[in-house]
Amino acid sequence: MNVKRTFGTILTILGIIGLIYAGYGFVNHSQNTRGLMVYGIIGLIFFVSGIGLVKNTKDES
Repeated sequence: MNVKRTFGTILTILGIIGLIYAGYGFVNHSQNTRGLMVYGIIGLIFFVSGIGLVKNTKDES
């Protein structure tokens, strides 16, 4: 079991959830724009770092 690849997958999923939540709030014109921006930025960071971990981790069988 590769821990880096698993952690990268978890980060990617959390990033997608954060981006979807921020996008949903922006579409519905939520009043809490600062909070939505924080969710979007953190979601983007998680998504990019998770993809990077999954992509750059070699398989060790």
